[in-house]
Amino acid sequence: MLTLPLATLLDVVAGELIGGAEDVTINGLAVDSRQVEPGSAFVAFAGERVDGHAFLPEAIRRGARALLVTREEDGFRELVATARRSDIALVLVKDALTAVQDLGAWHRERLACPVIGITGSVGKTTTKDFLRAVLSTRLKVVATTGNRNNELGVPLTLMDAGADTEVLVVEMAMRGSGQIARLCEIARPTVGLVTNVGVSHVELLGTEAAIADAKGELVEAISGRGRVFLNGDDGWSDALAQRSRAAVTTYGTSETCDVRATDIEVSDGVPAFTLHAEQGRACVTLGVPGRHNVYNALAAAAIGLYLELSLEDVTAGLERASFSGMRMETFVSATRVTVINDAYNANPTSMRAALESLAEMPSTGRRIAVLGDMAELGSLAELAHFQMGELVARLQVDVLITVGERARRIAEGARAEGMDESSVRPCVTSDEASEVLDDLLEAGDVVLVKASRVMELERVVEGIIQPHV
Repeated sequence: MLTLPLATLLDVVAGELIGGAEDVTINGLAVDSRQVEPGSAFVAFAGERVDGHAFLPEAIRRGARALLVTREEDGFRELVATARRSDIALVLVKDALTAVQDLGAWHRERLACPVIGITGSVGKTTTKDFLRAVLSTRLKVVATTGNRNNELGVPLTLMDAGADTEVLVVEMAMRGSGQIARLCEIARPTVGLVTNVGVSHVELLGTEAAIADAKGELVEAISGRGRVFLNGDDGWSDALAQRSRAAVTTYGTSETCDVRATDIEVSDGVPAFTLHAEQGRACVTLGVPGRHNVYNALAAAAIGLYLELSLEDVTAGLERASFSGMRMETFVSATRVTVINDAYNANPTSMRAALESLAEMPSTGRRIAVLGDMAELGSLAELAHFQMGELVARLQVDVLITVGERARRIAEGARAEGMDESSVRPCVTSDEASEVLDDLLEAGDVVLVKASRVMELERVVEGIIQPHV
């Protein structure tokens, strides 16, 4: 946890004390007033929809010891002056985000534990979840939670770690060139993992090569004393390895990979495989559906073994891992419909993997795919959606429901590949898709729900759990 005296805070954030106490110690930091703990600092962000300065009274009520604001108002000083507590400092900073980043970087310099940075086009969060489970078998782990993988979330994750933290796992997302490099300046990872390079964010970066270059910023940030982990089956890994000053460990299914899987089998949608490494081999059965999750598990295994966990501990962690919501989250509804909720995000690689998982799921009824728009594909959007529809038809999915304008191309691709017109149901909104499912679903059906986050297809999942009356 972030702990520092006010004088140090003022120095780190280049802040000005404009009211309140001059001699307090801060323990923790929050950017949401609802998450303020007694003794912590509250940073007021002035956003487009919500102004954090309006929540200063709430932060005080919850016990904030320092209030970081980005503008001067007499009302702020009056709040502090008239508070029942006298241990509140009012600090003016130029920029709230910069202040949080500077505090995160300052705190990182005081941590002695390994810091593992994870990026990639697909699988970051699931790999992080596998890795947290593996490392937690022996070590005290702090890892990214929720969507705290950006320029604000990374420093907040760093500040969650304390002196007793034995390893810190930091997920790093990006939308453009230079963003991973900036996150690395703050987090200073000692270990770097790139899960793969795909076409997500091509709208912003232009080409897959540019995406690889942006992901490579993590590789370049690892010192010669660290270690880089790459997917040995990914076509960009050789180029990324050439950019590394650190030793490189590869994982995958190829014989040349340092950590690899063989004998992959999928039963009831769940993959099992034999894990091979220098330390020996072990049989692993994962607790999450999808053949593609073998790669995510291998990445976690490789890092766990590098940090000197035993093969037995690694295997145990992989098999008992729990996962973040809306990522291949599988359950059976009260109406006996199996739901695969993968609605958190989507790009062509992850949607293909999810559809292949649907095809491998056991079913006494129909296999139904509810697919929405994939965002940030730029000039590739039309073709990528159309090809996804062709794949739906080739995998012999029984019913396709699309949601959104771009996703209509998925419907067109499925029809072009020979899927029966009556089995393809284009919808404009999530609510419309839910109404279609209300009339369609029967016990024994398996439903995959997948789209980019902006489509909010979790509403479709909610509709399956509680059908419309």
